Amino acid sequence: MDVEQARYNMVESQIRTWEVLDQKVLDTLFAVRREDFVPQQYRLLAFVDMEVPIGHGEVMLAPKLEARLLQELTLKKTDRVLEVGTGSGYMTALLASLAEHVYSVEIHSDLSAGAAAKLAARGIDNVTLEVGDAALGWKRHAPYDAIIFTGSLPVHPVACQGQLAPAGRLLAVVGDPPVMTARLSTRVAEDAYNETGLFETCIAALRNAPQPERFVF
Repeated sequence: MDVEQARYNMVESQIRTWEVLDQKVLDTLFAVRREDFVPQQYRLLAFVDMEVPIGHGEVMLAPKLEARLLQELTLKKTDRVLEVGTGSGYMTALLASLAEHVYSVEIHSDLSAGAAAKLAARGIDNVTLEVGDAALGWKRHAPYDAIIFTGSLPVHPVACQGQLAPAGRLLAVVGDPPVMTARLSTRVAEDAYNETGLFETCIAALRNAPQPERFVF
């Protein structure tokens, strides 16, 4: 496989056509080698428009969705970011390339350890990886300029909004299958948030995501 040609095709055919046009994001996708974060047995699928299994029923998101989420966060080099769900460490690496520091929390210790090894091997040191359940956020390092959930939630994570810094952004995929919506919440004042629906998608649920009360007939 011509890896660089496959990477180019991924960016030009899948990602750019899905309204990812921010040049900083596109440059980052070329610079961070996605194939280095894919499990060895799925390496040939690194640039395919699909989710890739990484263990424990977890997956790497499809490349175009990773890119679109990254673009919607509009990260700056001074941003401190919370990532809920480290997974393979690929999104962590992308975030770290655009932000000052990334705090990433993973509920599965072996996935966190694997991601740590991959990130360290590539000299990515502006990350702090921790093991735990961050379904309700991670107050330890708050406030954050950006928070991103890599698994879906049934309802918007209102409880986590208080962990945002002024003008901070929280991005999560919200809803129930088969239709969910990527939603961006921006802190515009001490207790005021602007919430925007961005696009429809459908991804696996975050482990231990808080469940709303549901009416039962």
